Amino acid sequence: MELFSGEKDYAAFEGLLQETPESRPMRMCAYGLMPNHGHLVLWPEHDGDLAAFMRQLTTRHVRRWQLHRGRVGYGHVYQSRYKSFPVEEEEYFDQLVRYVERNALRAGLVQRAESWKWSSLWRRTSGTPEQKQLLSAWPVPHPRGWCKFVNQPQTEAEVEAIRRCVARGQPYGGEAWVRRTAEQLGLESTLRAPHRPRKTAASQGSPR
Repeated sequence: MELFSGEKDYAAFEGLLQETPESRPMRMCAYGLMPNHGHLVLWPEHDGDLAAFMRQLTTRHVRRWQLHRGRVGYGHVYQSRYKSFPVEEEEYFDQLVRYVERNALRAGLVQRAESWKWSSLWRRTSGTPEQKQLLSAWPVPHPRGWCKFVNQPQTEAEVEAIRRCVARGQPYGGEAWVRRTAEQLGLESTLRAPHRPRKTAASQGSPR
């Protein structure tokens, strides 16, 4: 379903990104909004911060979205609960932010990643001082030539790895870090490949 159908929709959600940390503190490292979804790269300070921030953000967005369209009481706006996964610092953080900030370019919506107004990359490169205040410092040094780096295609393996983490909630990083983090956070199940359900007699068909 289309969440953002025009500039007012995008701007309204960005307004919520600015308002929510006033009551639910959160460091916003990067974000990218697309017509039917969005990605946020967040850096919580305390346990429970992420859940509290996302609960308030999505609740406010759903309420305003439904009121604006006159669809209060017509069911859910989001398909399911938001998905999240931890990411290792070093190179993996950069890879993830690049994935998020080049999303519109990858989808063919713009010719240059920084031209997509509804992203942290545009806000960082073209936004006003007030607009830039939404964005927090990164946990790693900001690389030089970042725009050039974002506009360079990512490998299929890198994109697939990130999408797998999105789908499963699997930590994103080096192998040893991933296993250690999964164990610490109780995410071991995300490392196991999903298995197909066992075939029953009915699904196999009866012999003639």
